[in-house]
Amino acid sequence: MAALAAAILPACSTGANDKASDRDYAAYVDPLIGTGGHGHTFPGAVTPHGMIQPSPDTRIDGWDACSGYYYADSLINGFSQTHVSGTGCADYGDVLIMPVTGPKTIDPQIDTLQNLPFASAFSHSRETAEPGYYSVMLDRYGINAEITATDRVALYRFTFPDSMKQDAGMIVDMDYSIQHQRNITMDIHALSDTELAGYKMTKYWAFDQGIYFYARFSSPFKVEYVTDTISDTDGDPYARCKALLTFPEVKAGDTLYAAISVSAVDEEGARKNAQAEMPEFDFDGTKAAARAKWNAWLSKIDVPDSENEDDLKIFYSSLYHTAIAPNLFTDVDGRYLGMDREPRQGAVEDPVYTIFSTWDTFRALHPLLTIIDPQLNDALMRSLLLKAREGGILPMWELASNYTGTMIGYHTAAMLADVVAKGQNSFDPKEALAASLRAAEYNPEGIVAPPAVVACLMPQAKYYKNLQGWIPSDKDHESVAKALEYAYDDWAIARLAEAAGDDAVCQRYDSLGKAYRHYFDPATKFMRGRMSDGSWREPFNPRASNHRNDDYCEGTAWQWTWFVPHDVDGLVELMGGREAFASRLDSLFSASSELEGELVSADISGLIGQYAHGNEPSHHVTHLYNYVGQPWKTQELVGRIFDEQYRNDPDGLSGNEDCGQMSAWLIMNAMGIYQVAPGKAEYSIGRPLFRRMTVRLPEGKTLEISAPELSADKRYVKSVTLDGRRLTSPFISHKELTSGQRLEFEMTDKPTDTFK
Repeated sequence: MAALAAAILPACSTGANDKASDRDYAAYVDPLIGTGGHGHTFPGAVTPHGMIQPSPDTRIDGWDACSGYYYADSLINGFSQTHVSGTGCADYGDVLIMPVTGPKTIDPQIDTLQNLPFASAFSHSRETAEPGYYSVMLDRYGINAEITATDRVALYRFTFPDSMKQDAGMIVDMDYSIQHQRNITMDIHALSDTELAGYKMTKYWAFDQGIYFYARFSSPFKVEYVTDTISDTDGDPYARCKALLTFPEVKAGDTLYAAISVSAVDEEGARKNAQAEMPEFDFDGTKAAARAKWNAWLSKIDVPDSENEDDLKIFYSSLYHTAIAPNLFTDVDGRYLGMDREPRQGAVEDPVYTIFSTWDTFRALHPLLTIIDPQLNDALMRSLLLKAREGGILPMWELASNYTGTMIGYHTAAMLADVVAKGQNSFDPKEALAASLRAAEYNPEGIVAPPAVVACLMPQAKYYKNLQGWIPSDKDHESVAKALEYAYDDWAIARLAEAAGDDAVCQRYDSLGKAYRHYFDPATKFMRGRMSDGSWREPFNPRASNHRNDDYCEGTAWQWTWFVPHDVDGLVELMGGREAFASRLDSLFSASSELEGELVSADISGLIGQYAHGNEPSHHVTHLYNYVGQPWKTQELVGRIFDEQYRNDPDGLSGNEDCGQMSAWLIMNAMGIYQVAPGKAEYSIGRPLFRRMTVRLPEGKTLEISAPELSADKRYVKSVTLDGRRLTSPFISHKELTSGQRLEFEMTDKPTDTFK
């Protein structure tokens, strides 16, 4: 991130009472940030938490194809309607369309190519990405392609070249998908000479991901279907399903509109979505409405335009990325697809959501929402509880009403506990407790998922954790990471039990929350795997990584040793007290960044020493210095991460964006706070990124956060006051923060014990 200028203009500009509509916050957002490196974001046109995500697709295979788009590519395959944002696994990429002129080239199509036969070259110099709008010139065809969207409908505007001498056409490709997913069922058919509909079911990350679509065009078409079977490079059959459209009335220089809607329920649901949200082809009006929705979201935090321009772009692009997922999953008539794979009638005013990356987002995204949009966050929790009722268990990573079984822990318990701790729940804590207990206790019965997914949702680790209190590393992989996360989640369950008045469960799960102690080796001062006989796993190398097949998860002993967010004092005690703990923490940031092992996890990125900001297990670690009386080190490291790990650039993220978590870390810390242990309604204080920001809270309240002396030279905090009262602790409760009106940081150029 851009360093603060040594001389900074006086703070001024937008005040707390200014109308959100008076400022175009969207102008600071660059959706291309994160599309390079390994950020895995996409640049397409979406609305906040929208059901549909139309975006260009540039590659098919490999890790950096997870969102379909990669900034270094020079060819576009077309535009598909569904995408995941910043994930480390791929899915979606449904219903690809590509406008063409002349012959519709679909052969040869083999599965080793990154690009389809009809792909077009493009240039970033003729590409625009803004909140709710995307455009690009397709050089091969001379077609200018533009996209905007409502919540459930993508609207395309294709302008054909003035020099066009061939027929205007379009390829609608149903067999295309990101990373060549297994197509179980495909269908496409014309409803009239301006309407097309279809359905496909794929099996990939989501084991049963079906999608219906409806498309309406502004000009009549003639259609030819391709429903043949070809052989891939291994000689295996590959079924194709495409519609080749020709638009006889579209001439040189003409514009063609296409409105495409989707539904997980049925074709009628997709058609109703389009009728309700796109009755006409009003591209400019739809674009303006999408931008207005984004400005409403982005206005939740106002940073004056007198701040550094790069920092503003990074900040608002991050705030933008916090509202891509979870996604709306309810049609306009209230119907949605349940976790039991059955269509269900829900309430339009209380929609269901999908895409829950809980392993990532429990850490900062959901805590951020408890500040800036607690009503939405409560709705997301209700969706998760609904999914537990329908599918048999709370999701770990849910996608299109599928359990994926991806990642570890049962962090929905912590998310639920956090909402209850902050008094923001509309759901019954007793239901939240029961659902969380179901996730914590080993019982593979009654879960609506294939056996392989159930095995991930219910690993043997839970059996051993509950049977004997610890997990032998020779009985289940990633045993240390699972055990540490289980201990934290069990502590969160104890908080739910406390709220529900269940003393027995509270005591039992408070005890399970101490299980992290089994894995701490006092000789090496690392968390280590223990064998069934109680001995330490040998050999041991704290730098070693064997991706998803060792005692840790996407990390090493260096990163995972610090994951005791719910009992930092207990970890301090294990390490020999405050000075020993701080010294050990120092070594994390000063150690060599060298990694070793058979298959080093690519997720271990953004390294400062052995601290890995590019992956989520490290995200709370900089704030641990606050627990041992060295707050200046938290401030220093937070500032360093601002400068080094976030940039106004396509390669501007140090790791996967992960559905808003990487961005939410920046937003929370830019406010000068971070929640170390969701479930405990308390924030750790760091240092702000800006000299002034206004956080617009619910019910018309505002919180002014200021650091008027912040500069390149004054990056440490001398004192912090809330409404004029000096804080004597580096922690502030959620109630204090959201009841306050002004949080002020007095800055200095020297490390200091801020809270003495």
